[in-house]
Amino acid sequence: QVQLVESGGGLVQAGGSLRLSCAASGRTVSRFRMGWFRQAPGKEREFVAAINWSGGYTSYADSVKGRFTISRDNAKDTVYLQINSLKPEDTAVYYCAAKPQGSNYYNYWGQGTQVTVSS
Repeated sequence: QVQLVESGGGLVQAGGSLRLSCAASGRTVSRFRMGWFRQAPGKEREFVAAINWSGGYTSYADSVKGRFTISRDNAKDTVYLQINSLKPEDTAVYYCAAKPQGSNYYNYWGQGTQVTVSS
């Protein structure tokens, strides 16, 4: 099993920046595809960004392209999400997730970290 713990959220003024971290423990995630998702109040959870095991491939939701950057440090079993130029609509609980090789799903999820952006 894999345990994922997010951190780094907080209250930020629009235009500011945050870096979210996701620390993994238990089963290694070095070769897992890792992703970030978010869920705003009253909305469904949505995809934000993903990164493959080597870090050579990344993908982003259209709403965050150019502002968010996903990265990983496999030596630390940690995934990051650098968030710049924050907008009020970025307010949500942000979750990290792991998809093992051979799986069609993100099977492991963290507890989430709250990001609140004031206007």
